[in-house]
Amino acid sequence: MLEVDREQVLAYRIAAHGLHREETDPAAAAVFDLGLQDSVRDTALLGLAARIDGEITPGVWDDDRFVLAWTHRGAPHFHRRAELDAIRAALVPLDEKDAMARILWQRKQVDDAGMSATDALFTAAKAIREVVTGVQTKGTVSGAVTKLIPDGLSYACRGCGVVHIYEQLMRVASIHAGVRLEAGATPATLAPLERRGRLKTAPDAKAATRVVEGYLRINGPAAPGDAAAYVGTTRTGVDAMWPDGLAEVRVDGKKAFLPEDRVALLENPPEPDVVRLLPPLDPFVQARDRAVLVPDKARQKEVWKILGSPGALLADGEIAGVWRAKASGKKRLDFTVTPFDTLRPAVRKAAEDEAARVAAAREFPDHRVTFTP
Repeated sequence: MLEVDREQVLAYRIAAHGLHREETDPAAAAVFDLGLQDSVRDTALLGLAARIDGEITPGVWDDDRFVLAWTHRGAPHFHRRAELDAIRAALVPLDEKDAMARILWQRKQVDDAGMSATDALFTAAKAIREVVTGVQTKGTVSGAVTKLIPDGLSYACRGCGVVHIYEQLMRVASIHAGVRLEAGATPATLAPLERRGRLKTAPDAKAATRVVEGYLRINGPAAPGDAAAYVGTTRTGVDAMWPDGLAEVRVDGKKAFLPEDRVALLENPPEPDVVRLLPPLDPFVQARDRAVLVPDKARQKEVWKILGSPGALLADGEIAGVWRAKASGKKRLDFTVTPFDTLRPAVRKAAEDEAARVAAAREFPDHRVTFTP
């Protein structure tokens, strides 16, 4: 059995994520095999800029090859449009426990709703499908959908005095309704997919398995629990979507898995000598085994905050610090980079170059970088 340490795993992941920036076509980026999350301002844009050799601007999302939708865990992800049907099939719950996990329900919610979590999901999907016939804001859709669903699937919002469909239920159901999101729209705006197809409720274990394999491909070697957390299902639930053709390896003595065709890359990954400013929620930091990414617990709290996580400074094969950026007017973006340890001059210079790339991607003509202890 192959035994590796965390440094070798990180070197593998840097290569698997395409962070050596060898790809020139945005749609060919490996992260789109799984999906590129866009939950925070420009997260997906900057994640792409960290991986693509060439200029990346917001105009990249005008490319018809991409589509934005609520998918994994109900979070907004950009996907290749041609693969969205497969993603939608993968998100059909395999059983009732899987459905409860995906919509974040406990037994009490099921009892209050008077129906199973699976039925709740597709009842909501049918209502959303009926409502979203054109471009509409999320609030408008929520108000209209609430009138079409049973009371147990909605709640009274104290903040706005309006009854809404449960947030996670709406997010998870929308893709099954054939609904996408408008890229760059604020507030969140929904629209029907051009090819909606019929509502599919039959589980597709093979499709779900491809998502797990995709996770292991870029964030492996990893344990089943890590994959389950990414998918948004239970630890036992992921067993039903566990791929064949995996190699078992040991990471610092712990059992983990990787697609067999990736073992050669794990055994001999390229030197992880890249410097990147990864945005919050970048796929690299979305790996669920945080102790592999950042062993020190105090530093973990700096990288993954409950609210307002910063970006991550990747240098010398490690997450070497955090960074934030704040607009100063409309023309300048000010960066604050906080390394965990003293940076070599070459790394500082490379981080400054990466800040210039981030500023250009966000269409700021000027930028300033400050390093803090």
